[in-house]
Amino acid sequence: MKYLTRTIWILSIISLLTDIASEMLYPVMPIYLKSIGFSIWLIGILEGVAEATAGLSKGYFGKLSDHVGRRAPFVRLGYTLSALSKPMMALTVYPLWIFLARTVDRAGKGIRTGARDAMLSDEATPATKGRVFGFHRSMDTLGAVIGPALALLYLYFYPANYRILFLLAFFPGVLAIACTLLLKDKEQPKTGNSTRTSFFSFLRYWNTSPVIYRRLVAGLLVFTLCNSSDVFLLLKMKQEGLSDTATIGVYIFYNMIYAIASFPLGVLADQIGLKKIFVAGLLLFAIVYAGIAAAGGWYWYGLLFFLYGLYAAATEGISKAWISNITSKKDTATAIGTYTAFQSVCTMLASSLTGLLWFKFGAGSALLTTAAIAFMVVIYILITVPAPKNFNTDKALR
Repeated sequence: MKYLTRTIWILSIISLLTDIASEMLYPVMPIYLKSIGFSIWLIGILEGVAEATAGLSKGYFGKLSDHVGRRAPFVRLGYTLSALSKPMMALTVYPLWIFLARTVDRAGKGIRTGARDAMLSDEATPATKGRVFGFHRSMDTLGAVIGPALALLYLYFYPANYRILFLLAFFPGVLAIACTLLLKDKEQPKTGNSTRTSFFSFLRYWNTSPVIYRRLVAGLLVFTLCNSSDVFLLLKMKQEGLSDTATIGVYIFYNMIYAIASFPLGVLADQIGLKKIFVAGLLLFAIVYAGIAAAGGWYWYGLLFFLYGLYAAATEGISKAWISNITSKKDTATAIGTYTAFQSVCTMLASSLTGLLWFKFGAGSALLTTAAIAFMVVIYILITVPAPKNFNTDKALR
């Protein structure tokens, strides 16, 4: 496993610690928001706006990272902002302040994502992208197992005392900030003569990007329009009568499967093809959403969230590995940042639309609509997007 370099380990540990902090809060977030007066529709808007903020930041700072040839400063700043957002949530329950805290958290994610993924790509070869991104996702998602477990333990002794939990989540975030100081930049070619770049300059990349990139990203964005926040899945389980403990327990189980499966599925994707694993993941997504639309007990949701963990493992890291293998190395952060920018804007629409569909027609209609759109995206990718080759060229692929 020599392909797991020092930089890959550091980035993976940073993601592990940050996800411990974030995931201590994520499964209790909808419960907390409802307890302070947020409606289901307002929760959807909150999550959507937060994701849109992250998305626009990803595009701009990904482009800026390529433009100035630096990665580490963006990684440090991004993780610092995300850590600071945790105690902010505990200061007051005023809605505008809650929106601000969530926006700071997502802005931090936006600042770091493109640069971090470019660092991971630079440490890998085209033939090892799947396993490198898969290993990072495994470590990242391990934090999503430990974080909710810590939250569950805390809530066992202090039920419904959510605000102290937000303060406790600050500490693993501080450790993550400390680890970012160990990162060192490699020499990167600059894509411009000035450190200035406009906020929306990343949008121009779409017209100059490879055709295969545009085809793939178009399909992924349609999928994202139906892939709303997991908050809705947690709320559906609560709606069916599961306790806070059972809901968080199922979520921990999902993340455990996600963490365990990401690395081996990344290795398998390098061996049999990124496209095959990715499409299989989307099919699992459609099955899960159709299944959750039906009522069931904890065992039913446990089975579905097992499949949901496999879906996440088969798509999250794989999509970025795929993109990095079909775009120029000097544009890696821009390519991933542009995709994730559009993705987050679509997520904003997805969360808002899902919340509205849920409010107007009920949970079943919202979830079945999501499943149907996901299945259509599978057909589109199978027909129009060729499987990626194991290379990364610096020539424009058109």
